[in-house]
Amino acid sequence: MLPPHVVLGTAYYPEYLPRSLGDRTAVDLDLMVAAGITAIRVGESVWSTWEPRDGVFDLEWIRPVLDGAGDRGIGVILGTPTYAVPPWLQRAHPEIAAERRTGERVPWGIRQEIDYGQPAFLFHAERVVRRIVERYRDHPAVIGYQVDNEPGVLLAHNASAFEAFVARLRREYGDVEALNEAWGLTYWSHRLSDWSELWRPDGNSTPSYDLAWRRFQAERTTEFVGRQAELVRELRRPGQFVTTCLAYHRPAVADVPLTGRLDVAAGNVYVDVQDGLSRPARPSPVEPGWIERSVAELFLAADRIYGSRGEPFLVTETNATSIGGSHQNRPPYDGQLRQLAWAMVSRGARMVEYWHWHSIHHGAETFWGGILGHGLEPGRVYREVATIGAELAEAGASVVDLRPDVDVAVVWSTESDWAMQFQPPLATQFGIPDKSSYRTIVSAFYSGVLDAGLRPGVVPAERLEAALDAPTVVVAGMYVASDSVLDRLVSYARAGGHLIVGPRTGYADPEARPRAELAPPRLREAAGVVYQEFENLVSELPVSGLAGHATRWAETLIVDDAEVLAWYDHPGGERRPIVTTKGFGAGRVTYVGTVPDPALAAALHGESRLWAPSVTAMSAVNPGGERLWFVHNWSGTAVSVKPPVALAPPVGAEGLEVGPWDVRVLKEAR
Repeated sequence: MLPPHVVLGTAYYPEYLPRSLGDRTAVDLDLMVAAGITAIRVGESVWSTWEPRDGVFDLEWIRPVLDGAGDRGIGVILGTPTYAVPPWLQRAHPEIAAERRTGERVPWGIRQEIDYGQPAFLFHAERVVRRIVERYRDHPAVIGYQVDNEPGVLLAHNASAFEAFVARLRREYGDVEALNEAWGLTYWSHRLSDWSELWRPDGNSTPSYDLAWRRFQAERTTEFVGRQAELVRELRRPGQFVTTCLAYHRPAVADVPLTGRLDVAAGNVYVDVQDGLSRPARPSPVEPGWIERSVAELFLAADRIYGSRGEPFLVTETNATSIGGSHQNRPPYDGQLRQLAWAMVSRGARMVEYWHWHSIHHGAETFWGGILGHGLEPGRVYREVATIGAELAEAGASVVDLRPDVDVAVVWSTESDWAMQFQPPLATQFGIPDKSSYRTIVSAFYSGVLDAGLRPGVVPAERLEAALDAPTVVVAGMYVASDSVLDRLVSYARAGGHLIVGPRTGYADPEARPRAELAPPRLREAAGVVYQEFENLVSELPVSGLAGHATRWAETLIVDDAEVLAWYDHPGGERRPIVTTKGFGAGRVTYVGTVPDPALAAALHGESRLWAPSVTAMSAVNPGGERLWFVHNWSGTAVSVKPPVALAPPVGAEGLEVGPWDVRVLKEAR
């Protein structure tokens, strides 16, 4: 369904421009062609333009854009506008407003203020979607559809949502006695005698309840997006794809089931640029959230999108220049946009789409920069995008449908992330719960793979079997895990794999209940280690045996028959093991009882294979069997490296020169 080349795209909103500027569609599209931009995303944010009054549609306003794009060979991804509802609908049906807390409606004036389980909203949403798709499905420029935009932004507490949640629990558990037992509701006198006694989520303190609530909210998002995708599939012409634009950090998103309802996974990759992309990585002033704060987090974000379906994906939004609010002005250094584009392509991106074409002159995102600034003239950013466009055009089909090489598969558990947001094991420097605990743990281990000069990949827990093809699998922070998942990990090691287990893995069952056995549950025999106590570390503690430090967390490991690889001096006076390893069957299990710092995380993988401290070397195989290497220098200083693989054309004895903030794309010699 996708074009036979990597698409370079941008979101395009000519309707946002002041009318005093006149119609500049032709000027913009000509500039796009000159820059090698081959697709635009349109129409997803302006329901009130498509339908200015109830039942009164204006479907022709976008026609000149589609015609102009088609005339120039630019594909169009047509958005459905259901995430930004018009004022007339808000006034006619105030009940569609979402409630972040029971009885407290989200005020109008932003976007995504609605509870998409409300019948009135669904009726009007499906009506406008149907009208738009029926009108433009046969337009030759339309290559696909983006349904909605960044769904799952909030957990709706509306009465109808809560009633549906209770109904789900009744189907799953059958009666309240089963729920009482599963959730441990004897505690604090929470036992129910009737379903009507279940309390609303606002004041909930029960972990099992919260995990069930998060699952339910994610299911609502999946159903909303899936239902809209099915409607578009019924109406589209053959050959057009359907996707959405996922922000993976959103609280009501489970990416695997949601992307399973689409034709292709798609997501946002926003990155802290300038020195945020330096390697070795520097401490980031940016709080964990929707901005990736390092090169490792950039690759992790792209790998998560690939992992959702285990296949090439679309990047529907990424930096053109400064991103965020009026106070977040950090345009990329020269070369960094090229680096970002090729980094995403190296992980399987079939499209890199910038948000957005021109900086907006009105509204909340006024200073979220576009390829063109407010002056609407091409500048430095435009010229670098044009360079990317030329390089992608030259690469052609050779960089399409890449399958990334993976030395170490890192398992991602969305449910463990949810559980740790509710009961974080880590504390911030101020001693308060760190709701990014799961991401912190997994990022530390993922970064270690990259820092060791190896090629990481990410596989969601729902697709665990796909991870077990890798020679090494990392399972860190998988707090919520079923017996069958833990047993499958043990069998992976027994059969010859190297299993690296990080802190908290397997500690709780699928109800978020700590298991009534010594930790690490079901892994003790394979790991040869056990623990009963754990603690937060106030400061980093140096380890012996391996390089680096134990940070933020320590499990008091008791060795059964494992070999101790690293230990630390506890402030209480003991020398305690913190990293162990054990041969198990034909494989090996390495246990890490802390959040490792970069040096320790890299040391878990043995001798470094880094080409140079500032360099990452990722590879992928195209459908023709060619292995491509993507060599990035994340530094403002040029480096010369001697690749450990034969590259074509041959690299001489002087090595491969990679310029400052540069990337080289090379074929491996056959």
